Amino acid sequence: MKHLTIRYVDPTLAKALAGEQKRRGKSLNQTVLDLLRRAVGLSNGKEFDNGLGKYAGGWSEAEFQRFERDTAFLSQPDEEPGK
Repeated sequence: MKHLTIRYVDPTLAKALAGEQKRRGKSLNQTVLDLLRRAVGLSNGKEFDNGLGKYAGGWSEAEFQRFERDTAFLSQPDEEPGK
């Protein structure tokens, strides 16, 4: 394995990396390696997860059809004033 030293890390980047390290619960070294792998497209086959998936839901086909029906009027252009 090759060792790499990164110099002149500005305070803003250092703070962001420390926050990411804390969020991930990993060492700083592992956090930086994970970020570098993802940045160059070598994410070890893992799909990127920004943590928001737990807040996302899904619609049933019936719910989707109701939404489409109830919002169809939004696709119609407004009438010109005076016509």
